[in-house]
Amino acid sequence: MSLQRYAKGARAERELLSILDAKGWSVTRSAGSGVNAISPDLIAIKGGKCVSIECKSWDSGSLAIDGEQYRKLLYWRDNGAFPTFVAWRMKGGEGWYFIELDEFEKGGTDNWNITRKKVLLSNRKIEDVFPQG
Repeated sequence: MSLQRYAKGARAERELLSILDAKGWSVTRSAGSGVNAISPDLIAIKGGKCVSIECKSWDSGSLAIDGEQYRKLLYWRDNGAFPTFVAWRMKGGEGWYFIELDEFEKGGTDNWNITRKKVLLSNRKIEDVFPQG
């Protein structure tokens, strides 16, 4: 992974961490985030609720996650028994969209994909996953 791409991803993760912190969530960013597929990028906790989040900042018509990372996210979700989302920060001021793992479709190779159109139709935004109050 290029240093520029890593820095962009880290900025996006810190942006989402800051937004959730301002909403009163306790949030931690995983060490090695963006380098390994062992754990999601962010873990957010509030009032006994826990949510794990894999962050993506990608300007494209679709988003792909490699099979190993997808399987690790499924394991994390199932082992922790709490919601795990891929948060996609779209360009153009559209903000963050939250994708459930089961919304991804198996690609031709060992990856999982979702189209921008499908994400926009589901329209699951930060306030839907992290309501105020």
